[in-house]
Amino acid sequence: MKVKKFIFGLFETNTYVASDEKGNALLIDPACMREFEQQALLRYIETEGLNVCAIVATHGHLDHLWGAKWATERWALPVLMHEADFPMAEAMQQQYAMFGIRKTAESFPIEPLNSQSSIFNLPSSIIETPGHTPGSICLYFPEEKTLFSGDTLFQNGFGRTDLPGGNMGQLICSLEHLFTLPNNVLVYPGHGEKTTIGAEKR
Repeated sequence: MKVKKFIFGLFETNTYVASDEKGNALLIDPACMREFEQQALLRYIETEGLNVCAIVATHGHLDHLWGAKWATERWALPVLMHEADFPMAEAMQQQYAMFGIRKTAESFPIEPLNSQSSIFNLPSSIIETPGHTPGSICLYFPEEKTLFSGDTLFQNGFGRTDLPGGNMGQLICSLEHLFTLPNNVLVYPGHGEKTTIGAEKR
């Protein structure tokens, strides 16, 4: 699996394009809110000859979905996310108001993300990790020893729980679950640099 990271938006959110050797690609957390960011993402995908076959959001916060309408229209795909975060994603205007952002929310298609899946013909699983939001998930590829952790786990940190829907007790349980994964699993977080499970357990 090849992973390309982009840093987009006002909150410097990580958007990932994960692709296999056949050119199938997964777009994770479309944060490309500005046209030049969208064009940079599109340029990479077209230059690499990739076929985007799914768009996944690790949770429903605004910064991970700023480019969702553009992405769903560009590739004629819905955003897949945990159903518990549907209300949050559908209340984007309230999220803008919370952060004082003068922007008009635009709706986009959302569908439930199944708990078990196979992407690029590679075994993968959706790990439910509530705490940062009720529907936060991590996308895990065990054979690749790769985890996309959203805002649940960062390098030297973890997601905040002081926003609506946050729950520190749930987040601690989610982190404990992630720490049962092998130490050499590579972690690609929603913000900041990549890390490993072993490094974050210390």
